[in-house]
Amino acid sequence: MAKKLVGSLKLQVPAGQANPSPPVGPALGQRGINIMEFCKAFNAKTQEMEPGAPCPTVIQYYQDKSFTMDIKTPPASYYLKKAAKLKSGSKEPGKSTAGTVTVAQVKEIAEAKMKDLNANDVEGAMQIILGSARSMGIEVK
Repeated sequence: MAKKLVGSLKLQVPAGQANPSPPVGPALGQRGINIMEFCKAFNAKTQEMEPGAPCPTVIQYYQDKSFTMDIKTPPASYYLKKAAKLKSGSKEPGKSTAGTVTVAQVKEIAEAKMKDLNANDVEGAMQIILGSARSMGIEVK
């Protein structure tokens, strides 16, 4: 018999740094998910990623207290800020620029995020990343 899905939740956890403290512990605990089991599994799956990179994670939990998780790539904004060496985007995107990235860097980001983007090819993915850069006030040269 198939497991009965109870629900799902989305968390953004730093890669390799899942621990039972808030926000991870309370979010999982109130749904009856084994917190330590999640932390060990998450840290094992994200150990090859850059430590501390924010990883959007979708957790589906079942009636028998088991769970599955789908770990996505870090957000485009994280990659863009890293490429432009910024702490945050522009306060007024469109009016002032916070930094610049090259077309080669945009292509690299698009290739890294390709599996999570709704694009058929790298050029389409680059357009999505360019839109994110524009909305953050980052200029592409």
